[in-house]
Amino acid sequence: MESLTSSYQFLAMALDPLGTHLPLTLVILISLVIGLLMVVVFRYTSDQKAIHVAKDQLKAHLLAVRLFQDQLPVVLSSYGRILRGTGRYLRLAFMPLLIVIVPLTYFIVQVDRYLGSTPMRPGQAFLVKARTGSADTLNEASLQLPPGMAVTAPAVHVPADNEIVWRVAAQKNGNYDIGIVAAGQTFLKRVVVSSGLARLSPARLRGKFWERLFVSAEPALPENSPIQSIEVQYPDRNISFAWTEWNWIWLFVVLSLLAGFAFKSILGIEI
Repeated sequence: MESLTSSYQFLAMALDPLGTHLPLTLVILISLVIGLLMVVVFRYTSDQKAIHVAKDQLKAHLLAVRLFQDQLPVVLSSYGRILRGTGRYLRLAFMPLLIVIVPLTYFIVQVDRYLGSTPMRPGQAFLVKARTGSADTLNEASLQLPPGMAVTAPAVHVPADNEIVWRVAAQKNGNYDIGIVAAGQTFLKRVVVSSGLARLSPARLRGKFWERLFVSAEPALPENSPIQSIEVQYPDRNISFAWTEWNWIWLFVVLSLLAGFAFKSILGIEI
């Protein structure tokens, strides 16, 4: 994980002169690389000969439907063979998918730390939300801010959800550690204020391993912590491409599929 983060930070620094086009450039580069890797993995983890035979048989059955469309028994028989052939083809293609799905999901989660949201900007107000384990903790919880940050509105308590919300703003770029003070302890949460790319963590959570895997890039809060979660609402990032605003994941899926089909044709790989 550390090596992935370091590599990504190095790539972001190397491409920094691209400015506002950097996120789009990174998505395109990542899509090309992943498209190529997926095709190569498919080549060496699938039965290429069996896939070729299955595709030829499907074409033959489809041709039979067109040629003998006035002969109902032949058409029905061909449709049955098409269904069986499709199932066989999907079984042949399923194993490579199982091999790549876990590392690819992990990779997308890590890249989403950078491309899924934008950091706060200097002077931009944002919300800090803490959820406590009890009403008593809710009433005594307080916010501790580092130099350069200030509260811009009174705290709002939401007793029904055991939540307290503060509105905060930073004066300049930087990485800030804000603290939630409760039960005589201080629990920190990192906030990034920047105009460039940065690794962001929207939440710090207690327990909830699987949720932390997807939404948090920080250590878990202690198990005995009176604070269940600390969240910061970073703005979503949209990337302009082909006259449309995209979430980077959807753009990555489309471009990596296009790249995969292109590399498939170039390398002569059956998919």
